[in-house]
Amino acid sequence: MMKYVLGVLAFFLFTACFAQAQGKVSVAVSGNGRGSVPSVELNGVTYVDVQKMARKVGAGVELFAQSKQVKITARGFYAILTVSLPEIIVNARPSKLEAPVVIQGGAVMAPVSFFTRKDLQKALQQEISFSKNTLWIERPFDLERVENIVNARENELVFNARRQDITWSVQEPNKHTVEVSFPNTVFKRDEHFRFRTDFIASADLYQNRGNAVLKVILGKSAKDWRMIQQGSKLIFRVGALPPESPVEESAKPSSLVQAGEASSLTVAPSVLAEEGAETIATPTPSVLTEEDGFEEMFPADSTTVMQADEQLEISSTPVMKEAPEAEPSAVPVMQAAAATVPSGTPVMKAEPQTLRMSAEKRKIRIVVDPGHGGKDAGAVRGRYREKEWNLAVGNELARLLKKGGFEVKVTRSTDVFIALGERAKISNEFKADLFVSIHTNATKKTQANGFQVYFRSEKATDKEAAETAALENEAMQYEEAHYNFVDALLQSMVKNEFINESSKLAGYVRNAVYKQPGIGIAVNQNSSVRQANFYVLKGVNSPSILIEMGFISSPKDRARLSNKAAREKMALGIYNGIVNYTKKEIK
Repeated sequence: MMKYVLGVLAFFLFTACFAQAQGKVSVAVSGNGRGSVPSVELNGVTYVDVQKMARKVGAGVELFAQSKQVKITARGFYAILTVSLPEIIVNARPSKLEAPVVIQGGAVMAPVSFFTRKDLQKALQQEISFSKNTLWIERPFDLERVENIVNARENELVFNARRQDITWSVQEPNKHTVEVSFPNTVFKRDEHFRFRTDFIASADLYQNRGNAVLKVILGKSAKDWRMIQQGSKLIFRVGALPPESPVEESAKPSSLVQAGEASSLTVAPSVLAEEGAETIATPTPSVLTEEDGFEEMFPADSTTVMQADEQLEISSTPVMKEAPEAEPSAVPVMQAAAATVPSGTPVMKAEPQTLRMSAEKRKIRIVVDPGHGGKDAGAVRGRYREKEWNLAVGNELARLLKKGGFEVKVTRSTDVFIALGERAKISNEFKADLFVSIHTNATKKTQANGFQVYFRSEKATDKEAAETAALENEAMQYEEAHYNFVDALLQSMVKNEFINESSKLAGYVRNAVYKQPGIGIAVNQNSSVRQANFYVLKGVNSPSILIEMGFISSPKDRARLSNKAAREKMALGIYNGIVNYTKKEIK
């Protein structure tokens, strides 16, 4: 029996070898060869070595051997691919490949179509396509030369325009040279052609200060030339032009050269070489912009919150004001938020229903979730690691809550890794009434600082909130089976009452931290309560908030949070906010 089983396995392994064709996929940048990467054909799908192809296109790549995952990064983009699964995570959102990721010859292989994704192209500031077993990498362009036409009567350079508003101007530096300039237009490639015909000696396509320029050296028989437009085609024609020329043309007035009729011949660069015309493509380096690539989540007319956030980024640290005498109720806080949050966010009722506890519960149950941990250090600056500050404040908060009579559970009390999905599961199994996740923010802008508290929403309040959510959601890269977690989250829709209560809880905590002396971290009353799509909150079946205690990237906040006394005061401020919420909002 064992021999039979082994024989069957050997047969399938043998036949599988014939189902895949090993080879190479070429890479061309601006038409110039840039080597190749290993490839394999599996069930009609072309796979490529993920690590090598990522480097070819200019993306960052990290391998996680233990979890059999690969992380691809570019500006404002990251993707997590897992071996044996077609599902992937792109910028903290689920997506899918045309076929599962595999391991072949010790390399992680993914369908080549992954590298032609529009969001990856946008992040790389490149146009990427796959055809004829070649991955073509081009700069974003408006005008593409599609063919050269040579016959006995005329020569033509034919371009395809992607925009309808492309214009041009013409100059003649001398009687043998014509220069056509296309303002604010980009050629697909810089190219040089040696026609060596009686009409065109040579032609150059290049960029000059944001303009595309076509420079043509005329041949000895070139008496007529003109630039014409035919639909989406732009044609530079030299030779004997017919009297019935198309509309929308720019032409040099001259007599028409009559020539015998001849059929037009479309000549590829290789054919031109045989006819005495040489094609030389000039490589163009790819350029990555400094923009992060995040898109605004709301319309341009929703300006109130955006202006407040922009001022926060560029201004100095807000001055700490004396606390008001009375604790502000949640209702005024929510009314103010409703006046500033753009349309599309969850509707906040002026007087939401209070959250009633079931009769059998004697104590309010609270889950404290110190973010990150173990192999997931969170944000890091020098010797400081976010996971350590989160744990210290989380444990102190849990101690205060237990002392205050609450029933408390922490997702982690030591430096261990807990998957995002497991954190939500812990809270739901505990039947928690509140969920509080503790984090520390980070950004490339060292001037950004201050305390913030978030509640979940499908759309972020603003660009900065979206960046913060993307940063925290990156913890998914460390999970062994995060796709099951994502599926569970997508099936678990948080009710509006939880969102409303979460917003109220966020307001109470913000107010208490604002009033707590000894912390030394700014709390902006206008913009410190925010919304974003945090996965760790999305799976929780109770009011939940995510706290960003400050910015580890801010020298001032970092100095305060590295101080044990300041962290303890932060925990006390959060505790006071929770207590105030439970006293006034929970019956």
